[in-house]
Amino acid sequence: MFGRWLGDRTNRAGRTNRAGGAGRTAGAGRAGGAGRLGAGRAGRVGRVGGPLSAVAVPPSAGVLSCRVLDPVNEPVRHAEFAVSDAMGRKVVGGGLDPFGSFVATVPAGDYRLAVSAEGFTPYRANATVGESAHASLGDVMLQIAPPPALPEPGDWEIDPLHSSVAFTARHIGLARIHGRFNSFAGAIRLGERMEDSAMHVVIDAASIDTAVQMRDDHLRSGDFLDVGRFPTMEFYGDRFVHKGGSRWAITGGLTLHGVTRTVTLETEYLGVGQGLEGETRVACRASTELHRDDFTINWQTMLARGIAAIGPSITIDLDIQVLPKG
Repeated sequence: MFGRWLGDRTNRAGRTNRAGGAGRTAGAGRAGGAGRLGAGRAGRVGRVGGPLSAVAVPPSAGVLSCRVLDPVNEPVRHAEFAVSDAMGRKVVGGGLDPFGSFVATVPAGDYRLAVSAEGFTPYRANATVGESAHASLGDVMLQIAPPPALPEPGDWEIDPLHSSVAFTARHIGLARIHGRFNSFAGAIRLGERMEDSAMHVVIDAASIDTAVQMRDDHLRSGDFLDVGRFPTMEFYGDRFVHKGGSRWAITGGLTLHGVTRTVTLETEYLGVGQGLEGETRVACRASTELHRDDFTINWQTMLARGIAAIGPSITIDLDIQVLPKG
């Protein structure tokens, strides 16, 4: 009886071993087939290893990634990155995801990465991306940039030769029309505290210039600016609010087409510098959006498909340099 029991055990073990061998053989066959299939696909699309193993990349390409943090290890979500090749040509760029990261697929090669963000010192690094490889720069920590030095208190005036007052309007719901005002003047009184400053700008409405004479004549007419009745536009700003870093908001009254409305200029202060003759200069950029109806400039014509020929809002962009008065 014991012999029969032992024989039964041996037979069952043999069957088990044979099944295991078959499993191993089948598994090896499947693995080999999968390997050959993968090799066939590799000629067309590769896959990056590591955490990005599921990312398919084109032939001769790889993946570059980075995460951008501030000094307390929080993501810098508003940062922007730019990747340039060895010739200095921009390959890819843009903003970061909510975690302060970016992942970009680029041709294999050597690259220069630049990361910038308002209020931080720019970051630059070199990276080499291999074929079907993941080049990670890991966590990049941006350092807080010292704020630009504020100008001396006193009276300053706009330098019209190195300044511009430009605008952009939507046309037929598709394109944009760009223009500028060629004649303007302005003065700024900077207080001991920047918040105590004030500015006054006067623009010659008839100096509007979109590079098309017929259009400019129409814009000067009673349908729009009506320069015969309202020859100038004026802005008087007396509320300077610091919004962090080099950003300021300047709020005041804009008088246009005989109507005064409160307007805020979103301003970027660019700092103090010296001109070619050693003169002190202060520069800034500013922008705002105006709605024509707010200033009773409501001329409109509609296209056949119900789209306005001219959009309801206008974007104003200022590039300003000021000099000490006198």
